[in-house]
Amino acid sequence: MTGRREQVLDAAVEIVGTGGLRRLTYQAVDTAAGVPSGTTSNHFRSRDLLVEGVVNHLETLDARDWEHFATLPSPGGPQALAETLTSLVHHALGPARHRTAARYTLALEAALARPAIQAPLSRAQKSLMTLMSPWLEALGSATPAAHCRVLFDYLDGLIFHQVSLPDEDFDPGPGIRTVLDSTLPST
Repeated sequence: MTGRREQVLDAAVEIVGTGGLRRLTYQAVDTAAGVPSGTTSNHFRSRDLLVEGVVNHLETLDARDWEHFATLPSPGGPQALAETLTSLVHHALGPARHRTAARYTLALEAALARPAIQAPLSRAQKSLMTLMSPWLEALGSATPAAHCRVLFDYLDGLIFHQVSLPDEDFDPGPGIRTVLDSTLPST
């Protein structure tokens, strides 16, 4: 996907991630994308289709991130994995913060009003869990899928709290190490 459609979707993700769904209008997206008036409505004939487009675009952007993540070498030990996960958390709360906030906004929307968008929202996390479970197994986890779920539930809560109630002294590393220490055998 290139060109104006991607430009419109990038702007729509930014709007949802910084102002919520109430700010997601054709005019706001056209303005934020710097495209002629009517461009967004030409690509998405209804607001529901625009919301679905945003969800699918987030899934595409996440897949690109995970493809990059998959090229990284398997962490050599729990400490290296903790450092990798700490970097991911900082990315989700730094350069990708608007995407993270958009994802949480849409997850709540899925739970409350649009259950159809729930499946694409969860695919990215499932892809990353599929990638990470073998890493946990290689580090000695007796139940890597279950431990991966615990780890991701923790990371999701950690990130959500930092998005919604930011702490300027935030350091995800110690908590991540605690979760890994509780799920992996000591070396």
